[in-house]
Amino acid sequence: MSKLLIVGTVAFDAIETPFGKTTKILGGAATYIGLSAATFGIKSGIVSIIGGDFPQEYLTLLNDRNIDTLGIEIVKNGKTFFWSGKYHNDMNSRDTLITDLNVLEHFNPIVPETFKDSKIVMLGNLHPSVQMRVINQMTERPKLIVLDTMDFWMNIALTELKEVIKKIDVITINDEEARQLSGEYSLVNAAKKIHKMGPKYVVIKKGEHGALLFGEDNMFYAPALPLAEVFDPTGAGDTFAGGFTGYLAKTNNISFENMKNAVIYGSNLASFCVEKFGTERMIDLTQIEIKNRLQQFKQLTQFDIELH
Repeated sequence: MSKLLIVGTVAFDAIETPFGKTTKILGGAATYIGLSAATFGIKSGIVSIIGGDFPQEYLTLLNDRNIDTLGIEIVKNGKTFFWSGKYHNDMNSRDTLITDLNVLEHFNPIVPETFKDSKIVMLGNLHPSVQMRVINQMTERPKLIVLDTMDFWMNIALTELKEVIKKIDVITINDEEARQLSGEYSLVNAAKKIHKMGPKYVVIKKGEHGALLFGEDNMFYAPALPLAEVFDPTGAGDTFAGGFTGYLAKTNNISFENMKNAVIYGSNLASFCVEKFGTERMIDLTQIEIKNRLQQFKQLTQFDIELH
């Protein structure tokens, strides 16, 4: 089993969907990644920053799941990063209503000594220069560095983003971001172009249409489980990333064949995340539920065919 280092936001979210709305609730990329990865019983640690307004009970919740919070800097007189968004009826598009960076604006990540030798690093969606600072603090080259990013950084920090992409092994982005980064409409061609930028593997997330994994000469597709209701899509991509890296850390195997399983585990966990507001569903998720839904995934994709 490998230690997993997670870098990303620990935050407050306020979400509105056609099913209802919340006040400030627990959110942030690193929170979703951590809760998802914790379902594998691994040791993980988060590097992030919060204000004095962040409840101790949330940190305890993370610690209770074997998530180390020593790398979370607390700025006593500061305020925690806050995001508010409203989803449209299709649940795929949303409007950002508020983005208060607060303490995140001056975030300088410090990796705790106990996590500088982590074999797997998950760089959540942050400014590429912050992601690079984390890579530079590792005492030895991790076995696997996974990076998540978004169109926002492609628009304002493309040069820095390309520099950090050279240093990683896996990039996870959605289909539109893959097209923007590569300049290619075909996702197969987009993945080939992104490979040339540095990563050995490219994971392209397609929301309710599943995920694609590209290796140097290999390709794998995992569907998303069709759900009767999607309640709140916030954090689904981060939950996927937590499942993906958590499974790889648990099995200590980063072969393409094992990454296929990791994609399925990531998709499986993401399917739970969308069933309630924010991190609520991930907090009360049981191993029995995970196992039963994995069985559904298996039935969804398994078939016998005679090739003549």
